[in-house]
Amino acid sequence: MQLDKIDRQLLSMLQKDSTLSLNELAEAVNLTTTPCWKRLKKLEESGVIQQRVALLNPERLGLLFTAFVMVKTSDHSHEWYRHFVEIVDEYPEVMEFYRMAGEYDYMMKVLVKDMKHFDQFYKKLVNRVHGLNNVTSTFAMESLKYTTALPL
Repeated sequence: MQLDKIDRQLLSMLQKDSTLSLNELAEAVNLTTTPCWKRLKKLEESGVIQQRVALLNPERLGLLFTAFVMVKTSDHSHEWYRHFVEIVDEYPEVMEFYRMAGEYDYMMKVLVKDMKHFDQFYKKLVNRVHGLNNVTSTFAMESLKYTTALPL
C-alpha cells in the first residue's frame, strides 16, 4: 500500500497514542472526520494497522528479567518447525520469536519475573521439544532502548 504524507502523520500519531479520538486525528491533519475515518478504515483493512493496544510497563508488573534464548536444531523438517512454533506460541513469557540465519536457527525474547521463573520456563521448553541440539541463553542487564513505533 502506498502511503502519503497524511497517512504517515496519522500512523505516527496513533503509534504515540492510540486513544486519540477521530476528531483529534482529523484536526491534526487538517481533514474533516469523514475523510479521516475513511483513511483509517483503509489502513486497517489493508493490514497496515493490525490492532490498537495498550502498552504495559513490565517493571510495574514485576517482570524484571529479560532473556534472549538462541536455539540450534538438527531437524529442519517442516513438521518439526510447525511443532516447535506451536509449542513456543503457548508460552506467554515469549515476547518475540524469530527464525534466524547464521549460527543459531531460532531466537526468542523471554520476559519473566526472575531467574527462578526463567529456569522453570527453560526446563518446560527443553522437556517438550525434542531435537534441540543447543539452547543458549543470555540475559539483559539493562534495557537501553525499547520502542514499538515503526520508522515512517
